[in-house]
Amino acid sequence: MTATALAVALSLVSAVAYAAAAVAQERLASRSAGSGLVRLLGSGAWWGTVLLNATGALLHVVALKYGPLTVVQPLGALTLVAAVPLGARLAGRRVGAVEWRGTALTLTGLAAILVTASGAAPDDVLSTSEAIGVAAVTVALTGLLAWPGARPGLRHATASGFASGVASALTQTVTVAATDHSAPLLSLQVTGVAVLVASLAAGGLLLSQTAYRGGLGAPLAVVTLANPLAAAVIGLVLLGERLRGGPAGVLAALAGAGLASLGVVLLTRAAPAPATTAPEPADDEHPVAAVLALEQGPPERLIVPRHPDAGHRTPSEAAPVTR
Repeated sequence: MTATALAVALSLVSAVAYAAAAVAQERLASRSAGSGLVRLLGSGAWWGTVLLNATGALLHVVALKYGPLTVVQPLGALTLVAAVPLGARLAGRRVGAVEWRGTALTLTGLAAILVTASGAAPDDVLSTSEAIGVAAVTVALTGLLAWPGARPGLRHATASGFASGVASALTQTVTVAATDHSAPLLSLQVTGVAVLVASLAAGGLLLSQTAYRGGLGAPLAVVTLANPLAAAVIGLVLLGERLRGGPAGVLAALAGAGLASLGVVLLTRAAPAPATTAPEPADDEHPVAAVLALEQGPPERLIVPRHPDAGHRTPSEAAPVTR
């Protein structure tokens, strides 16, 4: 198995783990509404979701060791894809037509990206100065986006996605440098960048919580799309990653990104048809809504102690990364 194929396989399993945890957390939250955090901490099922999140985060970190950012990071959207059938099955309903279209578009787009972005295992890392520079630019950009003004939800969501994507890119630098012994584990390059990862991941979490206050669908789609965009820019500009196929490959990757983006939007906006005469579930009760547990943490009603791209991805996820 090639390094890229291994990275893809790890990312697939990671996405399924995140999706399973997200759906389970959403159901626990709806059943335990108003019961408080203490009762949740005493629930074995809740700790099971924490373990799933930690597993997803760990697999994501390992995937970043074997695959380029332009391959691993976009695969974070698979969490949305996996959450749809899992959530529908647990809710006792069928997957809707809009959700099937969203899933098909997302998978088709990701396939096009994988074909053009496939590359060797990453062996280049950001230098300490590059990591600091990238972090500084990210902080400045997120500060501008988070400045009070119109449409705060979408602006905060964009800032959260950028912060999470950069945190994942920096996580790859830490992982590769620490595992190939190009830098001592306690060197400035490793420990300093790890601190930047933690800071950006925490910032992404806070920004996402602000973004989701006005609704889930559109902000969640923006976070999911801005995350791989930020990581891909770093991979292509600073880490020497390349798209295969020349100009045609670039066009194919752009087309794939467009299809995947449309699919993500459909998945985040799709509303399940009620199985009974009960009131239609609110936006934050949709199975896909639980994707907040991915890189951005659980919904506000479920407070969980908190990945990286190991982006998707935070306190409830073992390591501060963003997918």
